[in-house]
Amino acid sequence: MNEYQQAALRTAAPRDKHNELFHLLLGLVGETGEIAEKAKKIVRDKGSDFANWDIEDLKKELGDTLWYLAVLADHFDIELEDVAKLNIAKLADRQQRAALGGSGDNR
Repeated sequence: MNEYQQAALRTAAPRDKHNELFHLLLGLVGETGEIAEKAKKIVRDKGSDFANWDIEDLKKELGDTLWYLAVLADHFDIELEDVAKLNIAKLADRQQRAALGGSGDNR
């Protein structure tokens, strides 16, 4: 994960560029929105049959999302590997406590 993050940073704007944090946040939301929009069209036009999803296109959109996530994390000196490890530990804890369902951050 950290190797990917370092590679992604080679194509990122400098942290101190005017409005760069705002750019990264909007980019992350925009890319996830593109994924949601394509999913919506499968629901609307393909009877929710996700076997119709263009997997190569999905990979590209997920990659764009990952790029924004990696650069955004770096903006706050957070290593992407730490984000991934923390998330897996959180989910494993919730699973152990049978708290995967429901809502709220502090389950």
